Amino acid sequence: MIALSLAEVAAAVDGRLVAADPDVTVTGSVEFDSRKVGPGSLFVAFPGEKVDGHDYAATAIQAGAVAVLGSREVPGVPMVLVDDALTAMGRLARAAVDRLPGLTVIGVTGSSGKTTTKDLIGQLTARLGATVAPPGSFNNELGHPYTALQADPETRYLVMEKGARGIGHVRYLCELVPPRISVVLNVGTSHIGEFGSQDAIAQAKGELVEALPPGGLAVLNADDPRVDAMASRTQARVVRYGEAPAADVRAEDVTLDERGHPSYTLVTPEGRASVRLRLAGRHQVGNTLAAAAVARELGMPLAELATALGELGLVSTRRMDVFDRPDGVTVIDDSYNANPASMAVAVRALASMGQGRRTVAVLGYMAELGPFEYDGHAEVGQLAAELGVDRLLVVGEPAAPIHEGATAVANWGGESVLLTDQAAAVEVLRSELRPGDVVLVKGSRYRTWEVADALRADTDGESTR
Repeated sequence: MIALSLAEVAAAVDGRLVAADPDVTVTGSVEFDSRKVGPGSLFVAFPGEKVDGHDYAATAIQAGAVAVLGSREVPGVPMVLVDDALTAMGRLARAAVDRLPGLTVIGVTGSSGKTTTKDLIGQLTARLGATVAPPGSFNNELGHPYTALQADPETRYLVMEKGARGIGHVRYLCELVPPRISVVLNVGTSHIGEFGSQDAIAQAKGELVEALPPGGLAVLNADDPRVDAMASRTQARVVRYGEAPAADVRAEDVTLDERGHPSYTLVTPEGRASVRLRLAGRHQVGNTLAAAAVARELGMPLAELATALGELGLVSTRRMDVFDRPDGVTVIDDSYNANPASMAVAVRALASMGQGRRTVAVLGYMAELGPFEYDGHAEVGQLAAELGVDRLLVVGEPAAPIHEGATAVANWGGESVLLTDQAAAVEVLRSELRPGDVVLVKGSRYRTWEVADALRADTDGESTR
């Protein structure tokens, strides 16, 4: 974070200093986990029923924090007292980025692929200047300001993903940290149970381009009609990416090798170049094109860009992490989260990588689909069967429609089984896997990753990330 006096912090968050010297300066990080506090930090104390950050205020001061941003006084602790610590943290983030005129903020949203694309953009911008783009999904009202407050006067690029579970969520995040470049990947069915329709999801995702200043840039997916239509919702310049002929940054002649690594011809207004990715999955073509469009805007030459794309790797965990075990089994760990669109992408990647080999899909429940829950799951099972996946292990009763969708496909030569939990899936895999098999593990955040961890722990796998 940039250095701010406690007086400046209080002014930014509309707070009141209690037992604090207004001239003392915050020179360290802003933390809400007292274990991460260091010299010069500002500790943010959030109230809670089970854990109350105010109970750790004194510990944070002992660890080097100069003050605590909180909503109730703690005796003997220098405080910046506010009504709501989360709102105050957002205000502090806005005040900090407003003091960094040389900072370019890049926002990324979409129903799937946000974290991966954020990571890809961050790897490219790091070649151009100091970049903040932390691993993981810090895409909500807490993670957003926490990420922004990591920027300092040396930071040139701040890359942030923006999640939404309702209309107005992205708009609020943009008010905290206004973007100059906005990237919209796709409009799928993630959280459709809360939104009610894909049109509502598109309305929410498009708030990212509406937040752009006239001199900003909207990077839109030309292959997604709902995203492409967002061009009418911004005064900023628009650059399209994708495989559609109208895309400004385009991929042609896409092929996949036996490991699922895509190659393509990158086409830009400046010329053409060959690209071969280290990343697995055809969907990475679109993700890398979005990143390429941003890097091109920031001045990366075509030849350097093509080379850089080929050197991109995984940063955040459990997202298409492909590793080989010494026994000859290949595992695709995509277990971080799931929605129908990302499930379809992962199953297609399994089918592509598993050509000539036996394929096994371990699929779990997809959350927040509301009235679309049964169809969303059943369609995934149907797709797996139609693509010829050999063995389908469906984990948990809530995911049963995946099993039903697969078994309803006539003349499918594979087999599906509904299992009670992750332990049962691990037991089946340990008894059935043989050299040459390719295994996909995917589901929402319901411990599906325990299966991937067991497969990794059984032998010392070598990751291809």
